Amino acid sequence: MNQRFTHWGVFLLLSLTWGSSFILMKIGLESFTPYQVASLRLVAAGIALFPFFPKAIRQTPPNKIPLIILSGILGNGIPAFLFCLAETEIDSSLAGILNALTPLMALLAGIVLFKSPFKKAQLTGIFVGLLGVVFLFTSKGINTNTHWHYGLLVILATVSYGVNISMVHHKLKDFGSLHLGSIAMFFCAIFTFPVLLFSNFFPPFTQPNAPWRSLSAGVVLGVMGTGVAAVLFFLLIKRAGSMMASMVAYALPLVAIGWGLVAKEPITWVQVLCMGLILFGVYLVNRANKPAVSR
Repeated sequence: MNQRFTHWGVFLLLSLTWGSSFILMKIGLESFTPYQVASLRLVAAGIALFPFFPKAIRQTPPNKIPLIILSGILGNGIPAFLFCLAETEIDSSLAGILNALTPLMALLAGIVLFKSPFKKAQLTGIFVGLLGVVFLFTSKGINTNTHWHYGLLVILATVSYGVNISMVHHKLKDFGSLHLGSIAMFFCAIFTFPVLLFSNFFPPFTQPNAPWRSLSAGVVLGVMGTGVAAVLFFLLIKRAGSMMASMVAYALPLVAIGWGLVAKEPITWVQVLCMGLILFGVYLVNRANKPAVSR
């Protein structure tokens, strides 16, 4: 029982952390390019987790390091850039619906790449949650525009997420979450720092009207929305399974609604029902994983 409560606690904390990243991303884009925001996010995450990197790298078998680096690229590096680019052109509602494809992509990646079996309850939970996400966003209205094709970037990000989730579950489950996160984010920071260095990112901070607000948002986005979130995500995959971890994508709209309530935005009974449907879908997936988790 305590273990299940722990799973839900990590799930809710990760949902809150990731769900808050969208507003931080928006603030960062006020002064920086999408490439700069994504790079700042990854560099900040790498710096935040660097104190744990030396010990982690020493304790890692050399043949596993490339796989952990690949995990960082698939789970954080590529999606960070794709989401920043997509958010400049498409409505956040559309991005939210497309992001909810992550659990389905994780399930398909497991089946196709690792020949992993799946339970009917998992598939049912995924589609119940997806239905709740679609209803939630359509109840708020979706603004489609001439740049709708930028939504393909979000779909590509969910594919990247799905492959990473399945890969971590099957190939890296023996490593601690902080171990994986510190190594993955260190190399993501190394790979993306040149983007900041050669994109005129630093000179504006020598001016009177330096973009400190956007910088602060980007740093918090990196430390919390990427660094801490990466550790929590690896932890959730290890303890509750890949399907439960992937369902975090369904909880992000709930966090968005929560921020709306803080801002005194109205909430309708339809949205409440949709949120209940989403949580029921997550419950079904978690229940399907129960026998494996309780060992």
